[in-house]
Amino acid sequence: MLTGLENLIRDIQLEPWAERFPENTEFWTHYIQWFEESLLPKFLRWFIGKIDKIVDIDPDLSEQEILEKATSHMVSFLGATSASVRIYDPQTEQMLSYGSYPSREETRETAIPLEDSIAGEVLRGRRTYFVPNLMKEKLYHNKKTVVKEGLHSLMAIPFEIPRFFPRERDTLGVIQLYYEDRERKFSRLEIKAANTMAKRLSFVIAHKKILNLNRVAEKREAIVNHIFLKLGTRGGVKLAEVFNEVVPELADMVDLQSCALFSVGPALDQVVLQAGFPWIGGYHSVGKAVPVNSELVYELLLNLRDYTGDSRYEVVTPFYILIVDVKRSTLMSEGNKRFAKRHGINSVLFIPLKVGGEITHFMAFDALDYRKRYREEEIRVFLFLGRELMKAQKMEQLDDALHDFKNPAIATAGFARRLKSLMRKDDLESSREQIEKYVDILLEETSRLQELAMGVYAVGEEQVVDFSRTVENRVEINKEVIKELLRQDVMLKQGPYDRNLRVKCHSVHMERVFDNLLNNATKAIPLRGGTLAVRTYAHGEWACAEISNSGEMSQEDQMKSLEGAGEGRGLYITHRILRLLNGKMEIRSENGVTTVVVFLPLYLRSSPFPLKSNTLD
Repeated sequence: MLTGLENLIRDIQLEPWAERFPENTEFWTHYIQWFEESLLPKFLRWFIGKIDKIVDIDPDLSEQEILEKATSHMVSFLGATSASVRIYDPQTEQMLSYGSYPSREETRETAIPLEDSIAGEVLRGRRTYFVPNLMKEKLYHNKKTVVKEGLHSLMAIPFEIPRFFPRERDTLGVIQLYYEDRERKFSRLEIKAANTMAKRLSFVIAHKKILNLNRVAEKREAIVNHIFLKLGTRGGVKLAEVFNEVVPELADMVDLQSCALFSVGPALDQVVLQAGFPWIGGYHSVGKAVPVNSELVYELLLNLRDYTGDSRYEVVTPFYILIVDVKRSTLMSEGNKRFAKRHGINSVLFIPLKVGGEITHFMAFDALDYRKRYREEEIRVFLFLGRELMKAQKMEQLDDALHDFKNPAIATAGFARRLKSLMRKDDLESSREQIEKYVDILLEETSRLQELAMGVYAVGEEQVVDFSRTVENRVEINKEVIKELLRQDVMLKQGPYDRNLRVKCHSVHMERVFDNLLNNATKAIPLRGGTLAVRTYAHGEWACAEISNSGEMSQEDQMKSLEGAGEGRGLYITHRILRLLNGKMEIRSENGVTTVVVFLPLYLRSSPFPLKSNTLD
C-alpha cells in the first residue's frame, strides 16, 4: 500500500535522523515494506481499538452518561488529566455544562457565555483550539480552579451532531481536555486522534437519536393502547385513572422522574392537583387547590398575561412553557422555588391541555437531575400524551353526561306518561293545575338534559342558586324515578329545609351532585324496604344537605367514597364536582343507617347575579 511512493521516501530522507542511513532506494523500499507489514497493522489495530471504545458506548445511556464515558476514553488515550463537555444552547446563547470526567457537574458552572470564552471561539471557527498555558490565556477565566487542580494546558475540540429534521438545529458542542504539562506542545497525531474521537462521539449520539425516534413511535403506541383499553372498561373513562396507568408506563422510556396533572377552575381562578407520579414516595398533595394568581407561570400558561421574562431561564411557546432554571426564573414564586430546592427540582416543563379550545387541565414535568431541559423528542412525547389525555377527557365528560342523563330521562318519561293520561280525560279543565305542573316539570327536566349535553363542552356562567330549593326539586325528580323503578317500599322523609341558603355555582353541577347521591342512596336501601330522608341546614359558613338511607356502608367503602375511588361512577362524578365547587362530603354509617352530608360554601354577600330558584311549581 505504501510501496512505490517515491515522495514518501524522499520526505524521510530529508529528516536529520535519516542522514546516517543508506541513501539507496532498495534500503528504503525494504524499510517501508517492513513498516507496512509489521509495525503499521499493530499501530492501526491499537489506534482503531481506542477509537472503537467511543463507537461501542451503549446508546441506551443518557446523553450525559455517554459524554462522560467518551471523555474518560479520550482522557486515557490522549494522556490528559480531565475533560469537560459544553453544548451550545441557541435559546440562551450560552454554553451549557453537559458532562465531565472525572465527574464534577455539581461544582461546575452550569453555563458560560458564548462570547469571550474558549468554547465560543471553537464554535465560531469550527476548529481545535490550543492553550499551552492556561494562566496566560485571556479567554480562560476560571483560573483559580485550574491552579487548585494543578492543570496548566488545554486542547478544545469541536464536535457536531447533524439535525434529523428540517426544523431542528445542528447540535454543536466543545470537548475540553486538560493537562498538567506546562507549555505543552500538541502533536499532529494527538490532534488527529482527538478530532476523530469527537466525530465518533457524534455517531454515538446520532445512533441514540435514531433509537429515540423509534422509541417515540413505541411510546405513542403504548399511550394509545393504554387509553384505548381504558376506554373499553366497564367503569368508563376517568382521566385521573388513565393518567395513573399511562404515566408509569412512560416513566422509564422517557426518563420521567416526576409528573403532575392539574385541573383548571371554570373561572380560571384556581388550579387543583388531580394526580401525581410517583404517588408512592412522591411529594404530590392530590386535591390541593392553589389560586392561579399565586404563580406567574400559571397566568402565562392560561393566557392571562403576556410574557416579559428573561428567555435565558425559561422557554415560552404556544404549546408549552419550560422553566429552564427554577432558581433564576421570574415566573416561579419564592414559595415554589423553596419547594423546588427542597425536592431537588432543577427544571419544570408545563404543557396546557385543551378541550374545545379552552384550557381545562395542564401537566407539569419536574426534572430532578442536573440537565437543564427536556430533549425535543421527550417534549414531543409529552405533547402527544397531553393530546391523547384530552381525548380521554372528552370521553369522560361524555360518560359523565350519559350517566347523569339517567335520572332526568326516567323522570321525564314518567311525567310524560302521566300527562298523556290526563290529556285523554274529557274534562281537561279539572286537571289544568296538574297538567301545568307536569308541563313545568317536563320543561325543567328537558332544559336540564340540554344543559347536561351542553356541559360536555361548557356550563355557562355561575349563578347564585337557592340551595334548599335545588335539593327539594332533585328529591321530587328522584321520587318519580323511584316510582318508575317500582320501588314502592321506599318511604321518603323530607325536611326541614332551611330556606335562607344561597350558593354561587353552576346550577347544573349542584343538580348532578344531588341526583347522583339520591340515586345511590335509593339503590342502597335493602330490597325489603327502608327510609330515605333529606334535610338542609346551615353550619358555620357552609350550606349543608344531609341524605340518609336505610342500610350500612363498610368503613373501607366509606374511605373509598371520600377519596373519590368508589366503584360506582356516580360517586366519582360527585367527588370531582364537589372539588370543583370547593365543597366537601362526609359519610357516617351506624345503627343500620348511612348518612351522607354535602358541604358547599355559603354565598353570604349581596350580588348583582340573578337568583336561580330551579322551581318546579
